[in-house]
Amino acid sequence: MTKGHPVAACLAALDAGLLDLGENRAQELVAKAAGVDGARWHFTGRIQTNKVRTLAPLVHLWSSIDRPAAVAEVARRAPGARVLVQVNVSDEPQKGGCAVGEAPALVASARDAGLDVVGLMGMARDGLPEDARPAFRTLRRLADGLSLPERSMGMTGDLEIAVQEGATIVRIGTALFGARLPAEFGSD
Repeated sequence: MTKGHPVAACLAALDAGLLDLGENRAQELVAKAAGVDGARWHFTGRIQTNKVRTLAPLVHLWSSIDRPAAVAEVARRAPGARVLVQVNVSDEPQKGGCAVGEAPALVASARDAGLDVVGLMGMARDGLPEDARPAFRTLRRLADGLSLPERSMGMTGDLEIAVQEGATIVRIGTALFGARLPAEFGSD
């Protein structure tokens, strides 16, 4: 995640051999993509349907498909797009994602809409790294049950637990880029 970091940080990541960069704000992704050639952008933020048209030509992986409206708009603007269905494995209302029990139907809906569902994404509760294990285990079991190979889970603070529990994609911006800088793009 390059959230809150300048284009120079993205270019340094590419120079170091990283190809996949993530952003969770549409405006920030659009601005950075204009100055960074060769990155595969992951959009990790809550999908606002009115932003999909702008993001569609830039996004390599939509990491936060969490409701039927997001499925419909991404399928309309980016047919065949690679997506992860976001699942609220922490059961926290402030975190995005569909409920665990709704994930199979949302995956089926996304597939029926022509999207390439490659996996699931989920975030654990804030706290000690070991506290993340049950959420990650839930996501892994759900992905396995749906025959989905990708599991996006874990951030800098709980990276080791996420990998132990089967993460294939981790969001480790702080470990790579340091603390976030003050927002220069504002909120979407």
